[in-house]
Amino acid sequence: MVSEARKRANEKWNEANKEKMKVYRYRSQAKKFIKDFATKEDLEDLEEMIKIRYEKMNDTK
Repeated sequence: MVSEARKRANEKWNEANKEKMKVYRYRSQAKKFIKDFATKEDLEDLEEMIKIRYEKMNDTK
């Protein structure tokens, strides 16, 4: 059971941190997809996307 004060505090934090919440949601969905649904082809595609993303991150430094 959650107190009313805790509920209000949670709502306030959620409202102030919408972008963080979005990232948490996307990360969770990505992990779930990889763990439970991805085919070998999906994993190969993701692996290539990750490689490209790493390269882009290193290029900006």
